[in-house]
Amino acid sequence: MAIVEWEKDESVAIIRMNSGENRHNLEFGKAMCAAIDEALADAEIKAIVLTGNDGKNFSQGVDLEWLGGRLNDQDYQAMKDFMYKMNEVFAKLLTVPVPVIAAISGHAFGNGAILSCACDFRFMRADRGYFCFPEVDLGIPFLPGMIAFCKKSVPYYKFNEMKLTGKRAGAAELEADHVITKACDNLESLMAESVAFAKTFHKKRGIFGEHKKRLHKEIIEIMDVEDKPVIESLALFIAD
Repeated sequence: MAIVEWEKDESVAIIRMNSGENRHNLEFGKAMCAAIDEALADAEIKAIVLTGNDGKNFSQGVDLEWLGGRLNDQDYQAMKDFMYKMNEVFAKLLTVPVPVIAAISGHAFGNGAILSCACDFRFMRADRGYFCFPEVDLGIPFLPGMIAFCKKSVPYYKFNEMKLTGKRAGAAELEADHVITKACDNLESLMAESVAFAKTFHKKRGIFGEHKKRLHKEIIEIMDVEDKPVIESLALFIAD
């Protein structure tokens, strides 16, 4: 089974992450970019739903075992390539000319929660899974671009709380704070409601893409200008 694959449901591309905890490494980033590009190559696609496949996790974030291996091997280029590739994933989601709905099917931690914030809308199952930014406890700061697009998805007061405390939040709390569009009863209703919402979109790609491009112009500029020196210096890894 591919790391990431997609299927078509009428006008909707359902992109599924298939590796259990769906941790992010360089191969994950490449697979996600390829799946998005393949889905968009079908001119009938009017929306994308991004989800996990195991019913327990949406994504547990960065593959720390893979990253630790690269660090031990002093393979710094692979670490940089990974961060650039994930930025490419985020930028694609922020600018693709169709709406992207994250169907948060379980735990969304760290880079997994950040991935959902790069989407346009978020639905989450209420019976299982938490949403969390644990980087403050892991000693890994956000890239400037991550902060910028998380702030467009999470109200600032909530983002400030979650980012600085590392606390976990469930779907009901996130719905009340307008982080997600809807807390769904279970996995079945999550997918049904996410896809049904996606099917309400029949926008022309040209105008929809221009709306997203202008809406996220400052975010993309931050990613292009401010993220590069942080990635090149590997400044995401700091001492206590």
